[in-house]
Amino acid sequence: MHLRDGLQTRASVRQRYDHLVETGAVERDPAQERIADRLDRLIDEIAAKRLARKSSALGWLLGRKREAREPVKGLYIHGSVGRGKTMLMDLFFELVPVRRKRRVHFNDFMADVQDRIQKHRQARKDGTVKEDDPIPPVARALAEEAWVLCFDEFTVTDIADAMILSRLFSALFANGVVLVATSNVAPQDLYRDGLNRQLFLPFIGILERNAEVVTLDAERDYRLDRLNGTPVYLTPADAAADRALDAAWAAIARDGPEAGTTLTVKGRQIAVPRAAGEAARFSFAELCGKPHGARDFLAIAGRFSTIFIDHVPVLSDAHRNEVKRFILLIDTLYDHHARLVMSAAAPPAALYAGGRGTEAFEFDRTASRLMEMQSRDWLEAWAGRQGRQAASA
Repeated sequence: MHLRDGLQTRASVRQRYDHLVETGAVERDPAQERIADRLDRLIDEIAAKRLARKSSALGWLLGRKREAREPVKGLYIHGSVGRGKTMLMDLFFELVPVRRKRRVHFNDFMADVQDRIQKHRQARKDGTVKEDDPIPPVARALAEEAWVLCFDEFTVTDIADAMILSRLFSALFANGVVLVATSNVAPQDLYRDGLNRQLFLPFIGILERNAEVVTLDAERDYRLDRLNGTPVYLTPADAAADRALDAAWAAIARDGPEAGTTLTVKGRQIAVPRAAGEAARFSFAELCGKPHGARDFLAIAGRFSTIFIDHVPVLSDAHRNEVKRFILLIDTLYDHHARLVMSAAAPPAALYAGGRGTEAFEFDRTASRLMEMQSRDWLEAWAGRQGRQAASA
């Protein structure tokens, strides 16, 4: 229920977490309890800030002098994959008592930022705006839309993103934005081994000054508990796997005619070689062997709820571009709750055979998500969403 000042009545993150424990949805974990309590303290600080803003506005109307107030320091939660970071952040996002809030995968957020920058530059050429630098107006617009930002899977792999993060987030924090983020790596390990990393390093200091850094070191990967061997991930990618994927595809294609199609993204055409209803089928080479980016994968995930991928190879340092695209693809499909059916040369944990650079850190998450997307929970949740959408159509 919304109150007149824009706040909401609410339970606490800890109460919601305790309820999940009591119902058997999760197993109690002291590390998760500590993060839940810290998120509740942050909610209290944000609620106080919201009330202070209202009081400050009223004082201005009554002629009282405004007092400078300390900004609210956000939270950066990092730890290994499958430890419950996203679950806890989602509870926070649901319960934080503000209307102007946004929860988004970090890759999607940066794609939006890059789009806004491009639009500002075009507007500057057209003479409809006066500011040469697009960062300040973009940051102001983002802060106006949401002053609490929640990022899932905070990671930096793109040099275009890396080079603007310091200025972008300095402007966001100056506009009062509060950040809550989850990541598999500590801030010091962001963009590790990235091109021109020395230009990125100031961002780490900015992040640490504006968000408390905490580690979630739960002992178990809770995603592994939900695996049940559902045959949507076939390995090795041999003739038997081809036959199994063909049979699964044929069952889906019966629901509608199969044909190739294209998607248009920023004026470019993305070929979808095989499509039937809400399902699309690609080879690994068609998806990750071509220069596709975040917007391309977002378009695919937004159009199709089931994705088939044939012949994912074991990846190494010799396939660095393909590795980055595959990580981004799985993140996007996961965030869109897609059903994934694929054949691969090895199980998820053995798909990456490269060194221990940035890609290795990121691929740990990819392997965990590939395993989760095989689980009965994941597939039943997907089927439930499809049923609800069909009923409301």
